[in-house]
Parts: sequence; structure tokens; C-alpha cells
Amino acid sequence: MKHPSLKENLLYQRKLKGLTQDELAEKTTVGVRTIQRIEKGEVQPHLQTVKLLAVGLDIEVDDLIVLDNPKEEAIQRKWMLLLHGSPFLGLIIPFASILFPLFIWIHKAEDNKVYDAHGRAVVNFHSTITLLFVLSLLSFFIIPGYNFFISGAIVLFGIVTAIYNISRSLQTGTFKYPLSIPFLKTK
Repeated sequence: MKHPSLKENLLYQRKLKGLTQDELAEKTTVGVRTIQRIEKGEVQPHLQTVKLLAVGLDIEVDDLIVLDNPKEEAIQRKWMLLLHGSPFLGLIIPFASILFPLFIWIHKAEDNKVYDAHGRAVVNFHSTITLLFVLSLLSFFIIPGYNFFISGAIVLFGIVTAIYNISRSLQTGTFKYPLSIPFLKTK
């Protein structure tokens, strides 16, 4: 069940009280531009700003911010860490960089579309890296020479990209896996 967002709640409560943005700004000491940006969803305000708005509207903070489960964000961060970090097992166990994220993705894809998108991206990227690595090893027998450097560059690129995406997914909830072949296409 999706609850209204802060921007929707603020707009609803302000109109319910019959206040303009200017009037609310005067009552709260929160700038008109800030109120406009919150109502447009351009910014995520500090808790202190939300408290000032709640006082100005003569409502509770909970009427502006609805939390289903305060632990949900922490749980999602743990799954993101597991999804993006599990491919490092591939450095120890062959093909684990694909299999572990694949199992996690299969398990969590139905729970949340975020897990589905992240899981597909991780599996696609590490499948691509594994394919390129195997091809570079096979080309060693055909064209001996610089293949050791090519294989090393592929592994290093995979490790650096994985570390970058672990950090990015935990901080912003986004990912960027370049050069991925879309083996698992979006629905």
C-alpha cells in the first residue's frame, strides 16, 4: 500500500487549512521558495523544516511524513549490499559472481521492483565480465602475448565497477554498470 508522499501531504494540509504558500511561509519562517520546492518534490527537507511546517499548519509531524516501517530503509540497504557485493565470491569460487547475485535476484525480484532492477543489472554486468574474461583466456591460445594484460584489465574493470556500484547503491540507491550485455531483459 502506497502512502502519500511528503509533497502530497504538505500540499493537501496547506490547502485544507486554506493557506497560500506565502501565508504558510509567514507562519513558519520557512521560505516561500523552499515550500514551493518541497511541494514540487524537488527537495527532501530536513526534519527541522518539517517540524516548522507541521507547527505552522497546526498538525503533527506524522501527518506530513508517514513511515510504514522505519527499519525498511536499513533492510533495503542490506539487500543492496548483498546484491552488489556477492559477486566478489567469484574471486574465490568460479562463476559465483553470476550465481550468487542470480539466486538473490530470483529470491527478491518479486518483493520490490528496486531489487529486480538492481539484480538484473548485477547479473548482466557480471555475466558480461565473465564472458569477456573467458574469451580473453581462449584467445590466449590463438594469439599469445598481451592476453595476460587484457584478462587482468577485464578483472580489474569488474572489481572497480563493482566497488563503485556498492557505494553508489548504498548512498543514492542507483547503479551504473557500463558495457553490460542485457542477458536478463526488463519485463
